[in-house]
Amino acid sequence: MAENTILEVKNLSISFQSEEGLSQAVKNVSFTLRDNAILGIVGESGSGKSVTSLAIMGLITSPPGKIECGQILYQKDPGSWIDLNKLSQRSLRHYRGNHISMIFQEPMTSLNPVFTCGNQLSEAIMVHKKVNKRVAKQMAIDLFYEVLLPGPEDIYKSYPHQLSGGQKQRVMIAMAIACHPSILIADEPTTALDVTVQKRILELIRELQQKYGMSVIFISHDLGVISEIAEEVIVMKDGAIVESGSLNKVFNFPENPYTQGLLACRPLLSKNYKRLPTVQEFLEARDKNITKYFDKKYLHDDLEKDATKRKSGLTEKPLLKIRNLKTWFPGKRNFFGVPRMFVKAVDDVNFEVYPGETLGLVGESGCGKTTLGRSILRLIEPSGGSVFYRNEDFLNLGIPALRKKRKDLQIIFQDPYSSLNPRIPVGMAITEPMKVHGLHNSEKERKKTAINLLEKTGLNESYMYRYPHELSGGQRQRICIARALAVQPSFIVCDESVSALDVSVQAQILNLLNDLKREYNLTYVFISHDLSVVKFMSDRMMVMNQGKIIEYGDADTIYRHPESDYTKKLIEAIPGEQ
Repeated sequence: MAENTILEVKNLSISFQSEEGLSQAVKNVSFTLRDNAILGIVGESGSGKSVTSLAIMGLITSPPGKIECGQILYQKDPGSWIDLNKLSQRSLRHYRGNHISMIFQEPMTSLNPVFTCGNQLSEAIMVHKKVNKRVAKQMAIDLFYEVLLPGPEDIYKSYPHQLSGGQKQRVMIAMAIACHPSILIADEPTTALDVTVQKRILELIRELQQKYGMSVIFISHDLGVISEIAEEVIVMKDGAIVESGSLNKVFNFPENPYTQGLLACRPLLSKNYKRLPTVQEFLEARDKNITKYFDKKYLHDDLEKDATKRKSGLTEKPLLKIRNLKTWFPGKRNFFGVPRMFVKAVDDVNFEVYPGETLGLVGESGCGKTTLGRSILRLIEPSGGSVFYRNEDFLNLGIPALRKKRKDLQIIFQDPYSSLNPRIPVGMAITEPMKVHGLHNSEKERKKTAINLLEKTGLNESYMYRYPHELSGGQRQRICIARALAVQPSFIVCDESVSALDVSVQAQILNLLNDLKREYNLTYVFISHDLSVVKFMSDRMMVMNQGKIIEYGDADTIYRHPESDYTKKLIEAIPGEQ
């Protein structure tokens, strides 16, 4: 073993027992982590990258998981190696948090909702540092300062639900570095975060790594993020390592077809796509030896794009007109319960959406874009203004009339898992809205329509009888799209509908939305914090900040010639674009 190696994983294989039998999640994986270095592990969902990291932490639960073979060798002191795989759970606790720490993928589910953030961090400090509560509290506040949280004393007293996604992720980072570990594992720490918050988190991890001389394993499905932070890269597919090497070698001279496919299919703002390519399509093109025609199939040249791209139907009457829309939430109240201030989530917004167009809405978390989407549909009641749908003010409708209109205006929610009822199978989730709105004459017809919608979204009849927990993230999102289409709407709000999906699955969903738009003559408001996705999907786009629309116009024009500093900042923060 090399002297500068702090961790070596040798021939690691992990399997899981399920109703379908034994499945191997990690297959004979071997790699080394150098001292004071950042190793990136990249791959799509199901590639085995997170399972590998959990094995290093000793967090594979048995049953159903089982480490079949392999060594996880950690160099505690120079020349002193310990096989973490052979330690008891009691012995592992000494190393977990103290020597090897982890930032988990989803901070909301990793933090305990019934304890304050400060309480949770203090507890970890007291367990490992053997200090009293008063000292642990001060150490926790100092750590909150170190990870650049605003108002550390307030954060200490706050519960997880009171913080934004970026703030929760910083709390998780503070917990992970509390004991100054030798190795920090960051599992998808920036997934679903805004590009600007993501950039700050990446900078923070690199600064802390250099300050404390830590070695970092950074796990992501986003090649752009990996290119911003890693020095060495491992590419995983179906539980195995398919390529490894320096960042320059893997990104600029990839040898494995799968790596080549991942790089070729990464959506970039600088390219004008007709259709987003997927890894599978690249591999098929490679097998046929036609990859040189790959870009021509998926990309516009500028002249072709100008000639063919639909210019929003601006000569037609708007399908939707928003006038002076306001959605304010009461903030602090006085002694008598009267609000002293308001959070202006949507503040005097005006725009139009034309039939058959996609209007993009982009901005950071907290800018008001989700509130705006829900206010249009009256899922949140606006404080003022008008929403004219086909020249009828949607906000003046009574409850019975509103219910009838709901079939015309639908929404695809950000998190498909929480928007599907876990107790009912997929088929019922799709047929139930048809029944509510009196569509089709019989249950047989509704079932036939549901099967047809599943096929349209790339699934089949067998999914009718499955439950949400039995599906992948991409499959659940397809179910939500099928459910939205079940009532034959003309207008759909797509709220961050691909934000947490792999690049290839994201491409499939976006292509699907565009195909369905053409087939059913749909009109979209497409909400996202990802400017490259909004640019691909949209005819026109709006940039939102602090409840107001600060830029509004043609999507390509805004990207090429942004007027506001805020839009320029969003573009500059996109990883891997510069």
